[in-house]
Amino acid sequence: MDRSNPRERVASHHQAGSGVVRIGYPICIRTTTVLRRAHVTPNIIRVTVGGPGLAGFHSYQADDHFKIVLPDPDGALRLPVPTEDLSLDWPRPSPPARRYTARRYDAAAGELDIDVVVHEGGVGSAWATTVQVGDEVAIAGPPGAKAFPHNYDHYVFAVDTTALPAAARWLEESPADTSAHLVIETDDEADHAYPLAERAGVSVTWLVRSGTRSSLAETVQALDLPDTRTFLFAAGEADDIKPLRAWSKGRLDSLFTGYWKRGVADLED
Repeated sequence: MDRSNPRERVASHHQAGSGVVRIGYPICIRTTTVLRRAHVTPNIIRVTVGGPGLAGFHSYQADDHFKIVLPDPDGALRLPVPTEDLSLDWPRPSPPARRYTARRYDAAAGELDIDVVVHEGGVGSAWATTVQVGDEVAIAGPPGAKAFPHNYDHYVFAVDTTALPAAARWLEESPADTSAHLVIETDDEADHAYPLAERAGVSVTWLVRSGTRSSLAETVQALDLPDTRTFLFAAGEADDIKPLRAWSKGRLDSLFTGYWKRGVADLED
């Protein structure tokens, strides 16, 4: 995979491309340091990392993700090794790791925000609730972008809490005249306090999942869409967004990403 000039390639596709294009980044393993940790909502913790190890981090698309590599139960930290083709060679068996979105990357300040949804029994939750300022954090990636153009007339985001950081970053980085409708489903109404950038042409619909029953897809399907070029970004629990695949086919350009699946640990979409 061509991993040269990812910034320019993603920017070019954002401005004048069509469809969804996979653009690879040089993949590195980095050791960063925790700078801050705070609750954004009762169920979302923001961990900010930085330090010299973050220099050269690549993130040019709002849903870019990376892996936090965690120690084995015995405390040993087994890290992947960089290869000549700018990827990583992972040890076997794979070490514990969890994927997270680059919620905010500030190259000038040398800071990366990681928003973690906490839940009972989660490996990532345990890390986010116990990590301390000054602790080291190993980050692998991001591997690249599934870049979609920023030249559509209207956008629809269908996301749950796990994909909320990606939607929030996209909105934050979007032009003031952006036209979009965000449909966001959470497990707890308290998470509706998650901060979102304000845009005059953007509407937000908040939902609360009832047990395992999601109303995300049906709410999106009921939207009164404008008669313009519209793009659908759907991300979250794999089965909850699945009905939107058939519904959007031939109707909207789209990007689907299953961030997680009930009963499956560390889903690879």
